[in-house]
Amino acid sequence: MLAADKLQLQSTLKQQATALKEKEFNLHHNNFMTVGTQAAVLAGLDVTMFIEFQPPPNDEWPIAMIPRTMKFIYYVLITSAFCANILVVAQTTIVSVLASSLALRGPDGSMMTATDGLYAERTIIFRAFGYGLVLTIGSVVMCVWLHLHWEASLICCGISVCTLMSMRNTYYRIVKKFDFDESLTVDFKDIFEGPAAIQAIPMSMWRGLNGVTSALKGKRGTMNGINGAGKGSFDTEHEMNERSKSMGNLAEEE
Repeated sequence: MLAADKLQLQSTLKQQATALKEKEFNLHHNNFMTVGTQAAVLAGLDVTMFIEFQPPPNDEWPIAMIPRTMKFIYYVLITSAFCANILVVAQTTIVSVLASSLALRGPDGSMMTATDGLYAERTIIFRAFGYGLVLTIGSVVMCVWLHLHWEASLICCGISVCTLMSMRNTYYRIVKKFDFDESLTVDFKDIFEGPAAIQAIPMSMWRGLNGVTSALKGKRGTMNGINGAGKGSFDTEHEMNERSKSMGNLAEEE
């Protein structure tokens, strides 16, 4: 009885710890879905900029090498931006699907493994998303120089560069504000490896328990057979005594 109560207590504790770990899993999963959605939007913008933009011919420039060089830089930037954003979409989709499958259908402790895997992949995915964003703005800088006059190009280029610098400063400011020591994070390993560590019964003990169970069943069947046989012999002897008494009474009457 005490062993069963202890096992039930360990199971309840492990279930509650897994529910707490699921909150962290849902946090990372939702973050990846948000980043993947934004990357998909940027990828659509990059494709539009690649297909719809028609740069003016080189004859309109006094030096033909200048527009050729700017077009080369523009198409390299926009292609790189598209590939970076598509990479983010692919990574977030694969990580979300496989991590959800592991957390739900995996073996014991899969929720911790899936959550830690999501947390480890976030750096790579966020870095690729940042590259795609910066490359998209860089392609805009080249686009304005190819398509507009130098006065408008200079102003638009300044706005784009200021946007890049603002994004950089905002990133460092927000990261510094919400930064924390990773060693102080809440960890559930002490629970899963400590009080909630449910140890399975070895196969040798299962074989021994099966043997004891079989022996008990056999012994119980033997006792039932003996009781049944004794009961049958008692009934037979009783019937014979009744018949003898009946025959004695008939003889006396005659």
